[in-house]
Amino acid sequence: GANGAKHGESRGAQGDMSRGERLRLALQELGPVSIKFGQLLSTRRDLLPDDVADELSLLQDKVAPFDSAEATSAIEYELGRSVDELFKTFEREPLAAASVAQVHSVTLADGESAVIKVLRPGIEKQIAADIRLLKRLAKIIDSVSDDLARLRLPEVVEDYEATITAELDLRHEAANASLLKKNTSKRKLVYVPTVFWDYSSPRIMVSEKISGIPIGDIPALNEAGVNMKVLAERGVEIFFSQVFDDCFFHADMHPGNIFVDATHPQEPTYIAIDCAIVGQLSREDQYYVARNLLAILQRNYRLVAELHIESGWVPATTRVQDFESTIRMLCEPIFDRPLHEISLGHMLVNLFRAASSFDMRVQPQLVLLQKTLLNIEGLGRQLYPELNLWETAKPFLEDWLKRQYSPMNVVRQLQRDAPAFVHHASQLPEVIPQFLAMQRKGLREDQPQRTVSSLPSLLIGAGFTAVAIGVVALPELPAIAIFGIALAAVGLLLQRL
Repeated sequence: GANGAKHGESRGAQGDMSRGERLRLALQELGPVSIKFGQLLSTRRDLLPDDVADELSLLQDKVAPFDSAEATSAIEYELGRSVDELFKTFEREPLAAASVAQVHSVTLADGESAVIKVLRPGIEKQIAADIRLLKRLAKIIDSVSDDLARLRLPEVVEDYEATITAELDLRHEAANASLLKKNTSKRKLVYVPTVFWDYSSPRIMVSEKISGIPIGDIPALNEAGVNMKVLAERGVEIFFSQVFDDCFFHADMHPGNIFVDATHPQEPTYIAIDCAIVGQLSREDQYYVARNLLAILQRNYRLVAELHIESGWVPATTRVQDFESTIRMLCEPIFDRPLHEISLGHMLVNLFRAASSFDMRVQPQLVLLQKTLLNIEGLGRQLYPELNLWETAKPFLEDWLKRQYSPMNVVRQLQRDAPAFVHHASQLPEVIPQFLAMQRKGLREDQPQRTVSSLPSLLIGAGFTAVAIGVVALPELPAIAIFGIALAAVGLLLQRL
């Protein structure tokens, strides 16, 4: 009877739960692989309802630390010396433990405080087994129905495999941290701990120990007198400058990885740790993301649809007016709210949701971008509820696009691409006779003569390119500019014939 009552109570409690909570608890009960699967799904807000994604993002892979004796022997094996020789002190009790690695405090030979990250013993085999299981699970779910197939779970698992494989070599994380530090050092908005490469290997990473207030500890930040408005706005600025100025951004900006240096409370600085997951955008993606965000801010849905097709994110056969109508339907209701309540991250989610119904392929870098923007926005609003992302985003994006096409930047791009131009220009004497021979062959075979008319255009284009290289990038080699003028002149003569 008591058992039946208890069972009835638990069923009643479950009945009060939301669908997201029920799914989260079920995955938690099923163990580590299911937890990982839920964490993966939580990043795909373009495919899941918000309430479910919010619940799944709370899934935590709670793991016990492994024996410090195993950590010690791994360090000694990797670095070839005993822990006592390597460090002045080594804390046996771990500072933190996660599913892939755990962290211990150490003091370096010169007295500097540091932390050492050690991969779990046998983690590679465990991850490989997990991925095999996840792939099977994804395949089964994918085949159940068309609605579930739209989640594209096999692709989600492939993304995860690429991310986790990089995490299993700590040199990747060390290199990411070094590049982020180099990129962000001039702006002084975020501090990335120094990596000590002499102590680092594929399974070991040593970096500077930081001290700061965890960003989620609001009472401690208030007690330190931190200017919350500035702190929230700086978070947004850090995100946009990393994405658009550096093309390289920290993509795991959850509260556990961010601390605040409150030495100057009116000008607080972020401290970012754990750089295992980073996002990179190509120059093309960067351009299209910036223009898409601006077009959304201006409610220009036609341009958003055209940019998606132009960038190749959705198939070229997509009907612009249908896509535009879907984007308007999903995005327009959001604009009814006050500006400071509008989430730019959720706007991006809605945009990808619209695109996925038009067969947009999964873009790993865009998924990371969307996840990071949502993290930053959530943090910012937690710190300062009146945060207006639009005030920061719109001028930043407009200024970035202006800078991209300023004369100085065009000159810089020409100088950067000059070696490639010169390489191709040097092949022209070889390519042009081949091209002419092909044209003559085409004429003999009575092919349409349209292709012949493209030769003058080709020569004129190549000539002006060579002139640009000679004048802008390699002024010390005037022969290149002269060669370019000659090519263009030949092209113009042919055009008149």
